[in-house]
Amino acid sequence: MNFPYPTLRRENGALFVEGVALTDIANEFGTPAFVYSARAIRDAYQAYTSAFAGMRHRICYALKANSNLAIIDLLAREGAGFDIVSKGELMRVIAAGADPRKVIFSGVAKTCAEMHFALEHDIDCFNVESEAELHRLQGVALSTNRVARITFRVNPDVDPKTHPYISTGLKGNKFGVAFKEAARLYRDAAAMSHIGVVGIECHIGSQILEVAPYEEALQKLLGLADTLAAEGIALKHIDLGGGIGINYANDATIDLNAFAAMVKRTFGDRPQTLYLEPGRSLVGNAGLLLTRVEYLKPGEAKSFAIVDAGMNDLLRPSLYQAHHEIVEVKARPEIPAAQFDVVGPVCESGCFLGKERLLRVQQGDLLAVLSAGAYGFAMASNYNTRGRACELIVDEARTHLIRSREEVETLFASERVIANSL
Repeated sequence: MNFPYPTLRRENGALFVEGVALTDIANEFGTPAFVYSARAIRDAYQAYTSAFAGMRHRICYALKANSNLAIIDLLAREGAGFDIVSKGELMRVIAAGADPRKVIFSGVAKTCAEMHFALEHDIDCFNVESEAELHRLQGVALSTNRVARITFRVNPDVDPKTHPYISTGLKGNKFGVAFKEAARLYRDAAAMSHIGVVGIECHIGSQILEVAPYEEALQKLLGLADTLAAEGIALKHIDLGGGIGINYANDATIDLNAFAAMVKRTFGDRPQTLYLEPGRSLVGNAGLLLTRVEYLKPGEAKSFAIVDAGMNDLLRPSLYQAHHEIVEVKARPEIPAAQFDVVGPVCESGCFLGKERLLRVQQGDLLAVLSAGAYGFAMASNYNTRGRACELIVDEARTHLIRSREEVETLFASERVIANSL
């Protein structure tokens, strides 16, 4: 098969990430484990900077895709800003040593405490998603005697043609302010004492595979920016959000250079800086989930490869019916190929990583679930009191443990049994 990223390769039938064999990783660190390629992440970021060379731009990595401190640090060293949706994510940026002044704060339910914390750390701007949030932010900024820099996340009512759970730019979605209300809200914000209007933003969805929805959204944003400029409200940046899809299973993805060419052509000679908020496209194909086959279970209707990773480790197949390629870590040409549902140990019929996969595998073998660098560990849970997997990053010939495997005792360490009152 064609692997989704060139840092994954076979050598003498064995699967390698950069210069390290996955069998060696499994032997040292156990399974399940998330394994990332540092070079793949750097290459993905540099592809953005190269595509948008010659245009004022800032790439703000969306932490929700994968918020491990090592990945934040790696991208900060490349020059990235960050898109966050919680105080916790801002704390991660700070803990990783990255610059909070390059942070934009999105999300529909920002609390007063989160606003206070973000203002104290002088973040770049807030992406405001409702009129009520605007008034709350003005009050918090007034109480701290700071000016809150804002954009409005404008809902352009553009269909991104993606899974409905990750479509965010239609008028029926919870995100952003209605396009028809945006100009009025900008006028209100510009008149507030402790609000500084700096930009405009939209985010139409995730795993988008066509350029046309972005072009439609950008044209709407630029038209609104021109309207505001005519009223004396000058914007410093235009934020087109994230959402560019990746290749999960021979997907015809967006060509980044063609996307950049469209943006540059549509932008023209406007003075604003372009902001982008990629997440999945920076880390998705840089990671995989390494898992071991515990049992092979033939059945009357179908056969199962039962592995030690489940829906609590990688939720996307169960939640979205998403497809992740699953490949043998060690090629076994001597074993006849058979069709399996690859399922996990969680006590749900929906606990599967892939269905109807043709594999040459036996009990004890390792499998790699590909394209798991985004929304893998980030969406993991402790369902069935299962400790979350360890995370590792390979940089050339070295493997670094960047998160230890969770011990079960830590999962209930903060719980208390009620004392017997009798």
